[in-house]
Formats: sequence, C-alpha cells, structure tokens
Amino acid sequence: MRKPQLVLVIALAGGLAACGETSSLQVADGTGPSPKLPEPNKTLLPTINIAPAIGWPDGAKPVAAAGTQVAAFAENLDHPRWLYVLPNGDVLVAETNAPPKPDDGTGLRGWVMKKVMGRAGAGVPSANRITLLRDRDHDGIAETRTVFLENLNSPFGMTLVGNDLYVADTDRLLRFHYETGDTAIKSPPVKVLDLPGGTLNHHWTKNVIASKDGSKLYVTVGSNSNVAENGMDKEEGRAAIWEVDRATGNHRIFASGLRNPNGLSWEPQSGALWTAVNERDEIGSDLVPDYITSVKDGAFYGWPFSYYGQHVDVRVEPQNPDLVAKAIAPDYAVGPHTASLGLTFAEGSRLPAPFTEGAFVGQHGSWNRKPHSGYKVIFVPFSAGKPSGQPVDVLTGFLNNEEKAMGRPVGVVIDQQGDLLVADDVGNKVWRVSAAK
Repeated sequence: MRKPQLVLVIALAGGLAACGETSSLQVADGTGPSPKLPEPNKTLLPTINIAPAIGWPDGAKPVAAAGTQVAAFAENLDHPRWLYVLPNGDVLVAETNAPPKPDDGTGLRGWVMKKVMGRAGAGVPSANRITLLRDRDHDGIAETRTVFLENLNSPFGMTLVGNDLYVADTDRLLRFHYETGDTAIKSPPVKVLDLPGGTLNHHWTKNVIASKDGSKLYVTVGSNSNVAENGMDKEEGRAAIWEVDRATGNHRIFASGLRNPNGLSWEPQSGALWTAVNERDEIGSDLVPDYITSVKDGAFYGWPFSYYGQHVDVRVEPQNPDLVAKAIAPDYAVGPHTASLGLTFAEGSRLPAPFTEGAFVGQHGSWNRKPHSGYKVIFVPFSAGKPSGQPVDVLTGFLNNEEKAMGRPVGVVIDQQGDLLVADDVGNKVWRVSAAK
C-alpha cells in the first residue's frame, strides 16, 4: 500500500473523524455574483467533515424565518428527495436513493466515499417508488398517501405535459399515461430514451422539466466523477443538460460543462431556464462555490477543465485550453460545498416579503468543508429576472448543537396553496413552510 493511502486509512479507521484543512473564508464570501475564489488548497488528506445523520427527535422541527411557520406535511417516508405538484394539487414525492454502481466504489477512494455517504445518511437502499400525497381538506397535512408508481430504478425528476407524465429514472426517461385524480398508475411505461447510467454512474440523479409550450423536455445528467479522474471517455453525454424533442425522442446537448446540475426551474420574468449545480470537491473548504445560473443554449460552463469561468483546474489531464477559453461564469454563487440541489421560483407563493420575488434553493449540506455549509433552505431575491441581493435563510436548524444532521433538505416546490414544500431525505419528511398566522 502506498504511504498516502496508508495515512488515509489510519485517519479514517477511527470513525471518519474530521480531517484536512479549515476554511479561511465565510460562506458569504463564496456567495453572490462575484464570489471570492482563493488559491486551491489541495492537501494530502481531503477535508472530511461529516454531519452524522440521526433524524428528528420527537416534536423537533426546523426553524422557519420570521413571518413564516413550518410544519410536517407528510412523515415516515423512505428517503424522500424530489417533489412535483400535479395540477389538481396532489403532490408526488420520489422516495429514492442511489442505485447499485459497483464500479464507483472501487479502490481506496471509493471505499472512503461509501463510508462518507453512509454516515451522512445516503447509504440506505432505494425504495424506487413515487408516492402520491393528497391534502383533501387543505389544512396543510396530507391525509391520503398512495403508491403512485413502483418498481422504478432510482427515480428523481417528474414533469407532466397534458396526460403524459415523464419520470427520469437514473438510466432512462419514461412516459406514463396519467388522468387527473389518479392515485396510482398500473400501466407499463414507455421508454422515451436511454440516459447515461451503468455500473459507474457517479452522479446518479436525473431531473426533467418541460418547456412552457410542452414541445421540449430538459434533462439533467451529472458527471461520472469529481474532475474526470475516471477518464473523459466515461463522461460522454454527462455534465450536461439535454434538450429532448417530446414528439420524436431525439435529443441534443443544450448546455455542457455543468458538473452536477439538479434543480431546474423557469424564471417567470425572463422566461429563462435556471439550474442549481454542485461544483467540484477536494481543493479546499473555500472552493468551489456551488451555484445557480441561467442556462444558455450551447454554452459551456467549464467542467472539468475550469471552474467559475476560466479558473483552470490543474488536476485535470489532459488540459483543454481551447474549451477553457469558451467557458462562461455562472450567474450566482450559493456557497462552497453547500450541495445546492433544489430550485424553484416564488411564482404562486403566498409567503410574505422578502420571499415574494426570487428563487428558493434547497441546500443538502457539505461533507468536504470545515466548518459545515448548507443544511438549510435559502431564498435568493430577484429583480427584473436577475439575482438582486444576498440570500435570506428560509429554513434552518437541520444540524443540532453537536453538528449532527437531524434532516437534510433536497427538493423544493410551491404547492397549490402557495406554500413551500421541502423534501427532507434524512428526516424522512416533507416540510411545509407557510405565512405565519
């Protein structure tokens, strides 16, 4: 065993205690349209600072912002990660986790990452289903719960166009026939197209959203590595957003160089597509900020060769200066290692100011930063279709006083009543944030 590997094993053998360097900047320094980007700090041992997942004690809940309140919309779910609201007000929740991917767990690094993800609450088997939640009396609690779809393969994104419900499994995009009021779908799916999957499948989540006219679908496909350490041949079609023609199933790369895009939402003023992206790890607690950005057709956002525009990542071999020269910087940083996944705009929201115009972002929380970052839901104010100020906390308190994770927010949506729903995959709940009474 090589010496660095031996050191890492010894360091981790005692229970994956925090190791590596410590942040020299505040999360706020890595936030906004022009985040601070210090020099990379690549250490012998990567920074590993896990918030162990413990779930919510009885009666506990997150802390809601002033002027709002939070309560459980649904409880006792199985790793709920993503949400979709049907036109009749029913809420679909993807109960899901990573599929088996044996080639992503090889070697020392793979072993370490399995331990990290397991301790952080991501090691449970996938339920592979979508559950329907219905709040019949509109009291903010789902009284009806049915298995809407099952026997899926790590499902994530969902979108409805007419009577066609699209579900993004980890390796294919599926279509189901849906009628208003259905509480379960038993008919077999139609495969629209295959998505990059397989036995490596590092970033496994695939999201889908429809264009306003319903003619196109946009699908997120994350990278197969941190910084292409598995080879660029393993990255074909990845680190990108695909545009799919709904009538034919033909697709093209709409935008690329996006390490791990997840949330997708249409900005109501400009009509632009926005996405939330997880940036790269293991070059320090302060690098690289995750971000939300408008997505330009044909644009390249840097991964893996550069970050935040044209800041070259020297770890990547071979380098590609021609592509770096084309890389554009994203619109708005949301802090380093915050694992910002969920994204939805405030259109239709009944929450009070300052949560009336802008984007809600679900931050799943860090493992590669000391001290922790994320573990909350934030709101980025917008004006005239663009970010216009510093983010405001919407929902906090997911970490207890011992820095253990009682919950981790993921997907965010506005429901038919104008309240904010938040999927919590460690707490196994869906939270509802509403205006305080």
